[in-house]
Amino acid sequence: MAKDLAYQRVVVKLSGEALAGEKSFGLDFKVMDRLTDEIREVHRLGVSLGLVVGAGNIFRGTVASKQGMDRVSADYMGMLATVINALALQDTLERKGVDTRVMTAIRMEELAEPYIRRRAQRHLEKKRVVLFAGGTGNPYFSTDTAAVLRALEIEAQVIIKATSVDGIYTADPKKHPDAKFLPELTFQDALVRGIAVMDGNAFGLCKDNGLPIVVMNVNQDGAIARVVKGERVGTLVK
Repeated sequence: MAKDLAYQRVVVKLSGEALAGEKSFGLDFKVMDRLTDEIREVHRLGVSLGLVVGAGNIFRGTVASKQGMDRVSADYMGMLATVINALALQDTLERKGVDTRVMTAIRMEELAEPYIRRRAQRHLEKKRVVLFAGGTGNPYFSTDTAAVLRALEIEAQVIIKATSVDGIYTADPKKHPDAKFLPELTFQDALVRGIAVMDGNAFGLCKDNGLPIVVMNVNQDGAIARVVKGERVGTLVK
């Protein structure tokens, strides 16, 4: 079945805010249940699947640093928050029969495995969903950058950025109802238009290495599965 898919190995970047649902903080377990149902279905298609989750539902290092906290300490706190989210996803997935591993960029063996590229690749070969936590392990780098790094290291064919909008528009559709939807963009188009697909470091890595990005709405049921099957969902940047 996997041979018939458009993408056999993917990294899904989930925002922390997606896990909070309509709450402003923490985890919405109804949302978690729906998201993990979808991840399970994608896994059943035979996709080698890595997940990178943000921490915005718990702690944002950049926001805390603007309030006066030391930026390095704030970023490390954000990395720890991604581990909390990854462990929550792992628990929910494994209760649904999906074999998983959490790998962290910061060593904490009592909770998860340290990130080692070859070990991650082996887990994927054994059909385990790998949750990459702890960002890059370094301050000043976002979880977007972590997602791109892990995707390149495990030789993923695409990054699926799961957001709260249907894709990329000419302007913020929430503020500008007349904004036009863009089904496809080149990396150069995105740069010229000044469209922030990801943060600058992450986007530059994708551009330099020819790693496509699909920006889609995580609230659409079955959207991730449709992407890996090759259906046009959201916006493709390549």
